[in-house]
Amino acid sequence: MPLAPFPDARFRRTRKSAALRDLVRENTLTPGDFIWPIFLRDGEGIEEPVPSMPGVVRRSVDLVAQAAREAHALGIPAICLFPYTDPSLKTEDCAEAWNPENLSNRATRAIKAAVPEMVVMTDVALDPYNINGHDGFVVDGEVVNDATVGALVKQALSQAEAGADIIGPSDMMDGRIGAIRGALEAGGFPNVALLSYSAKYASAFYGPFRDAVGASGALKGDKKTYQMDPANSDEALRLVDRDLSEGADMVMIKPGMPYLDICRRVKDRFGAPTYAYQVSGEYAMIQGAAQNGWIDGEQAMMESLMGFKRAGCDGVLTYFAPAAARLLNG
Repeated sequence: MPLAPFPDARFRRTRKSAALRDLVRENTLTPGDFIWPIFLRDGEGIEEPVPSMPGVVRRSVDLVAQAAREAHALGIPAICLFPYTDPSLKTEDCAEAWNPENLSNRATRAIKAAVPEMVVMTDVALDPYNINGHDGFVVDGEVVNDATVGALVKQALSQAEAGADIIGPSDMMDGRIGAIRGALEAGGFPNVALLSYSAKYASAFYGPFRDAVGASGALKGDKKTYQMDPANSDEALRLVDRDLSEGADMVMIKPGMPYLDICRRVKDRFGAPTYAYQVSGEYAMIQGAAQNGWIDGEQAMMESLMGFKRAGCDGVLTYFAPAAARLLNG
């Protein structure tokens, strides 16, 4: 639509006051947009700082239940669980991944007992349990696809049995969404949702996360044979298309801020529920710069989160969830 020429058209008129800015704001951010990633560790009464992620801790299961109560009070609807597995439990067969009593499954049950309304999302990938640090089985130096998918199905079923509401396959193996969806349907879990990490890039921004789950030291080589090339955009659309056709209910782009163009393309093309993961490196950069006094941490946090909504995301996984929710709640 053609605009009136200046001075009849003055864009600054609607920026004059906070009330006017509120009236014309195109996107809004609420605590209901957040999924809060939480790191687990064994023990009791433990909150262990993650040095490369200022303000983030690994929590024992009892304190995860307490955190869920706090999140619910803030209006955060979902928590995503990531375990720091004892190195003695990491094996080549990754059997701890589907142990009914592993950290993730115990935490799921504890959260559901404490706050039944809290949505629990779990991570499906073998890297927290793999002595090689990879998301799949390693055979003769290669991360093998099809055998890994079978293991991921067992892992997903164990999480569904523990009470998970959303299962998040983050492994990037081909065919795993269809296999997991089929197993959930056959296993009596038709209402468990799949939020697929459909476009997960081989990124340098994951470093602090790998510290948090204890995968950095175990990882041999890199993950470029199964995670996406950061140069590719059209491939992301093909992957999302495939995952939706195999039964994914929601899709995710990871990392977030360097890939906002992917978020927008996915939302425009498919219209499906679309999420981004503001990953550990993104979080650590903002926190580190804020602690050095180089940026206003609160403003940068909120600006970064609004960027996801503007790019078309329905929500975001972010370590900032509690801090942002407190600000939004006033």
